[in-house]
Amino acid sequence: MAVQEQGNEQHAAMPLTEHLRELRSRLVKSGIAVVVGMVVGWIAYPTIFELLSQPFEGAVEQAQKEGRDVTLALTGVTDPFILQLQVAAIAGIVLASPVWLYQLWRFVTPGLHKHEKRWGIAFVAVAFPLFLAGTALAYFVLPFGLEILLGFTPENVENIVSVDRYLRFFIRTVIVFGVGFLTPLFIVTLNFAGILTGKRLMSWWRWIIFVVFIFAAIATPTGDPINLVLLAGPILMLVVIAVGIALLNDRRRARRGLGEPDYREWDDDQASPIDENS
Repeated sequence: MAVQEQGNEQHAAMPLTEHLRELRSRLVKSGIAVVVGMVVGWIAYPTIFELLSQPFEGAVEQAQKEGRDVTLALTGVTDPFILQLQVAAIAGIVLASPVWLYQLWRFVTPGLHKHEKRWGIAFVAVAFPLFLAGTALAYFVLPFGLEILLGFTPENVENIVSVDRYLRFFIRTVIVFGVGFLTPLFIVTLNFAGILTGKRLMSWWRWIIFVVFIFAAIATPTGDPINLVLLAGPILMLVVIAVGIALLNDRRRARRGLGEPDYREWDDDQASPIDENS
């Protein structure tokens, strides 16, 4: 413990120039990893683009059955090159995520206590599969949303969809779904940090349901009831699990005599303590 505290003090005492050098080193390593990932993405571009365009192709097939002409198109001379560069950049960021997340973690951890590092490791370990689950759900929901949106195309009208607009639409939907699946994790983190209690969360259950459905209505591509429920349902299930974990943690803290502190004991400009053993 003494060695840990000494390390934290040394890190805190580092001059600004040392922090900037370390940050530069971390950024350079992360940048190299992203560039390597972009090279891989550039080489595997046909396979990656086929994966990205698969939801749209499914919607196009349904539109053609209904007599509508829908086409995914490039409208500029330089668009094919820019599109491949964008796809390679996305692939590079995704493939290099273990490296730049590690570099970010290494930059932050020297100033953290042991229990704070433990929370961070647990957060990252749970966040990654949750985000992947959200993106997988988005990939499943997208074709249904696109079918509904493309269904508004009038007869005898050809719908030419720009590839870059579709790509932005795809990325936005995937990110929103992934972030939505991370919400319960933030609830658990706030509870373990002693900021939110399970009892307080239980008292907010009406507002939690309302906010989740509002988020789902805004996040889903079409806002129709089916896609809304497909997103809101899993998030609510995860929130219920998160509240259950918070209640169990509160009971554990109560058994150890670590109940919720009375924050009225401290002045407004005084930092209230957070238990390091929770």
